[in-house]
Amino acid sequence: MTEFFMAMKPPTTTHQEKQVSVVNGKPHFYEPAELKAARAKLMAHLGQHVPDRKYTGPIRLTVKWCFPITGNRLDGEYKDTKPDAGNSNKLLEDCMEELGYYKNDAQIASLIIEKFWAAMPGIYIKIEEL
Repeated sequence: MTEFFMAMKPPTTTHQEKQVSVVNGKPHFYEPAELKAARAKLMAHLGQHVPDRKYTGPIRLTVKWCFPITGNRLDGEYKDTKPDAGNSNKLLEDCMEELGYYKNDAQIASLIIEKFWAAMPGIYIKIEEL
C-alpha cells in the first residue's frame, strides 16, 4: 500500500482543458499554459512519493481533494462546486502513470474520489493492491 498527503493548493485546471488547432489540415492537440502549470505542479509533488516498485495488477485508488476554505464553508465540508472531480482526477492519474506508480491507469479497478473544503489544503492519495 502507498499512502501520502501532498500539502498544496490543489490545481483547479483539469485535463478537459486541452485545446485543438488545425495545422496543415490536421488537428493538433496541445495544453494551454495553465494546464502545463497544473501538470508540472502535480508532477513535482507526486515525484516525491513514487513507490519503490510499480503496481502491476488491479488497484484501488482513493483520492481526497482538499481545497482552501472560502466564504462561510466549514473544514471537512463536501465541496460541490468546480472543478469536476473526474476531470481533476484524470490529470492526476496521468501524472502518476508517467512517474511510474503503475503500468497503466486502466489498472484502477476501484476509484474513490472526494472533494472537501479544508483548513489544510492538499491532496490525499492511497493506493491499494486488490
